[in-house]
Amino acid sequence: MMIRRCCLLVAALISLASLLTACGGTNTGKLAGTVPVPGGTARIVQLTEPRSLDPATLGNQWVINAMLGNALFGTLMINDPATGEIEYTMAESFTTHDGGATFELTLRPDLRFSDGTPLDAAAVKFNWDRIKDPAGGSAYLQEASMMASTEVAGANRLDITMTEPVPNFAEAIYGTALNWIASPAALAAGRQQFDNHPVGAGPFTLSHWARGDALELVKNPGYWDAPKPYLDAITVRTNGDTAQRLNTLISGGADLVIETNPASLSDARAAGFPTDTVPLQGGQTLTMNTRRPPFDDVRARRAVAAAIDLDAIDVAIYRGESQVPKTLFGESSPFHTDLPLPQPDRETAQRLFDELAAEGKPVSFTFTSGSTAEIRALAENVQAQLSAFANVEVAVETADVTKVVELRRTNDFDMTTAAANFADPEPALWSVFHRASRRNMSGIDDAELSRALQDGRTGTTVEQRTDAYRRVQERLNALVPVIFQVRNEPGVVTRRNVGGVVQYGYGSLLPEELWVEN
Repeated sequence: MMIRRCCLLVAALISLASLLTACGGTNTGKLAGTVPVPGGTARIVQLTEPRSLDPATLGNQWVINAMLGNALFGTLMINDPATGEIEYTMAESFTTHDGGATFELTLRPDLRFSDGTPLDAAAVKFNWDRIKDPAGGSAYLQEASMMASTEVAGANRLDITMTEPVPNFAEAIYGTALNWIASPAALAAGRQQFDNHPVGAGPFTLSHWARGDALELVKNPGYWDAPKPYLDAITVRTNGDTAQRLNTLISGGADLVIETNPASLSDARAAGFPTDTVPLQGGQTLTMNTRRPPFDDVRARRAVAAAIDLDAIDVAIYRGESQVPKTLFGESSPFHTDLPLPQPDRETAQRLFDELAAEGKPVSFTFTSGSTAEIRALAENVQAQLSAFANVEVAVETADVTKVVELRRTNDFDMTTAAANFADPEPALWSVFHRASRRNMSGIDDAELSRALQDGRTGTTVEQRTDAYRRVQERLNALVPVIFQVRNEPGVVTRRNVGGVVQYGYGSLLPEELWVEN
């Protein structure tokens, strides 16, 4: 029950990545040399402290505990965010010969956990089966459930049969906890024992965890990819306040901070600190609950989308430094089209509000806000903007993490914040908008949209998928279950003597690549 609660917290934080606001992102200001320097300790500040070190409870996104998962468990594979190419790490290959109906995962030979036991195909199966088990409540149940079965076909080979063809299933591995494999024996000892002594095959092991203070990691001498890691140790602390994180770095109290806030990233660059960011598509969203009034009426959703000026929100919260999405896919995506997302139109908004009021259905809703300063400011800005219109009323309710978790189980909200971030649109868009998805927070249930999402999932050519995702965009524009508010850009800021910053996936930092010059 405790594991399920922790995983639900991770699931909420994943969908609320924006609320606190891969090989190689966009890097600026780097001054460290290009030759790795061995030794030393790096002090890293992340955004959230884990509830557990069980990999099934960790989130593989920059705002949660991606760096920590990579440190303790290593990775099976990573991607290059600039090209989308897959690079195999502890996996040797991941292949399909039938368009994604089945896959073969082959591991590097002689991989060992830090306790000396083998990291083999049976260990991968054990970990993936745990994530797939609904009783575990993993945040990544959706991705694991795409696998119908797994079968150990040799010491280093796992055969996977999918529930349906998913040619791009690798995206669901490197972007989730499926990428992290822990020792089955250590997991079987129970959560408390595992949190005290987590066992993986990553570049670091846990020396000490003082909850509420710091996690101390030390170099794993048996790491498979010697001479990495270059660092002898890492100290990880947590701070959810963007200004405090940056001030800690500037004052010399940290070597690297994981950052979400576009204004803070801009301030860091202006001060001459190196930054590294990962471009993503989609973005964080204002999600409307289509299961109940007022947003069960598409006119209410269209009215609110037309009434809100996202550029004004950007200026108010991020000083104009964020990327307001104009299209679902950015120009760097192979699926980019010039089809615009809904734009502000005050006249249309007021006409729809008046039309609904004339039918006895004036728009009245509650914006359930997370407790961070940024999200409270977002909710209050939406409330203030809509107060300029007649026949619409907005209340703001602030919820703590426990309440946010509950909302995702009960769907008891009118409007809240969530996210649809992705590099490749599969599986993220399917998860957020398909009628059969457990993560469809808006509750949108549209056959045409779901059919297009399915075609995007199963398509085997860029042309097939481009056509499918154009149809997805057209239906999202017509249905407006969410408003894409800001394009997330996972980032890190470092001191000038830090080198080897490499991110993959959703801003997942690889600690084995880091070094610190004296």
